[in-house]
Amino acid sequence: MLFNSLAFFLFLPLALALFSVLPKRQRWGWLLLASYVFYGSFGAINLVYLGAVTVVVYACGCGMEGSRAAPMRRVFLIAGLVAVLGSLVAFKYYDFVAEELEGVLAAVGGPEPAPWLPRLGLVTPVGYSFYAFMAASYLIDVYLGRLAAEPQPGRLALNLAFFPKILAGPIERSTTLLPQLRGRLAVQPEQIVLGLQLIVWGLFKKVVIADNLAPLVDRTFKIAAFATPMDLLVSVYFFAFQIYCDFSGYTDIAIGVALLFGIQLMENFRRPYLSRSTAEFWGDRWHISLGHWFRDYLYIPLGGSRVGSGRRYANIMLVFVVSGLWHAGLGYGVGWTFLIWGALNGFYQWVSLATRSFWRGLGVRMPQLAASMPVRALRVLLTFHLIAASWIFFRATSVDDALVIFRKIATAIPAIPGLITRYPFTAEHYTGFGLIVFLMAIEILDERRSIWKRLAVAPLVLRWGIYYAGILALLLLGRWQAREFIYMQF
Repeated sequence: MLFNSLAFFLFLPLALALFSVLPKRQRWGWLLLASYVFYGSFGAINLVYLGAVTVVVYACGCGMEGSRAAPMRRVFLIAGLVAVLGSLVAFKYYDFVAEELEGVLAAVGGPEPAPWLPRLGLVTPVGYSFYAFMAASYLIDVYLGRLAAEPQPGRLALNLAFFPKILAGPIERSTTLLPQLRGRLAVQPEQIVLGLQLIVWGLFKKVVIADNLAPLVDRTFKIAAFATPMDLLVSVYFFAFQIYCDFSGYTDIAIGVALLFGIQLMENFRRPYLSRSTAEFWGDRWHISLGHWFRDYLYIPLGGSRVGSGRRYANIMLVFVVSGLWHAGLGYGVGWTFLIWGALNGFYQWVSLATRSFWRGLGVRMPQLAASMPVRALRVLLTFHLIAASWIFFRATSVDDALVIFRKIATAIPAIPGLITRYPFTAEHYTGFGLIVFLMAIEILDERRSIWKRLAVAPLVLRWGIYYAGILALLLLGRWQAREFIYMQF
């Protein structure tokens, strides 16, 4: 039951209709049932895993709440984290590690390369990486006293299973979601308006932009060794916008749907390709809920920026390497490419941290130059290309393919102007470029002032004209083959 499927468009009105007629204090129960129906539509086995995580988290949370002795509370915390995060590791990495270990041992004269380690053959439950992290943060927050353990198991189950965000986030904090679920769930008219706007915009980004860019990207990355440099270059640019529109489109729909039920989810994207540094990109604009999770539950407990410079650099790299491992299996298999992707972005943060004082000093000495539009534009372009380069490892099917792509594009850079004039651009290319230009124009306008605030004060005819134009674009340009969202595939 994907957000871009007919089944969901039948499910959502029914869920809203029954939600609206129930007493406000009982609505959470209906939301829990609807969430399990939604999640179960991807396979009943998924409900078994979700239920097991919920039972473990509830038991460990109550155990911590009922224990005064710090050692006992720590036992419950560790047990819960091992069960939740340990199962995530087993699902995603055990078979890969076993295969790699067999290869290493065979290379040094060990057993024959035929499989001799047992294989689990497990498939990661859909969305598991997201609700496992939410479950882990709940346990840590209860342990640290930031949150009282939820005594009502049903509400805790809804906290994990709330259907708009279970497949691909945001990775909502229990400290903000549980208080909403404990209250009287009521919907305000402005929430309905904003929710519908976000749903339409999210669908536009997914089925019109991302899914129109995807076929060319898929074809090129599948034959990286045989593709021309221009094919690869165009596909790298297209993938940067495909993954952004696919993931942020899901988030917009999720936040919009939640608003229709009177629930506010956290912002997860903030026009990331307008970032002026990779630190700004990862810290404030891209997958904000995951970035804040790693900051609060890994980087800061390791000492964050309060330790010596050497350890600070190590902490940064560890966070990004772990982030790379978390992303492994994102519809493109589990391999070393994700580890390299994480390490490369960690290296970007090292460079950013090492040069921060220089740029700050330059801003103090030449504030007009530093704040000028050309300099800001150059910084945005540089940041975008650094991120786009890292996406090559993210999307490539192997390290060898990624290196081939880098080598082909790098050697062709001097000849790019001539290659562009001779390249056989098709309607597919022009459509893709046109959609990217349109997206960035909207993003630039939104950066200066919220698009939704602009629409709220726009003349009625103009506002509804824009709404109808968006719906028409969905019908005419949208690819409605129910293509999966990239981030729900792990």
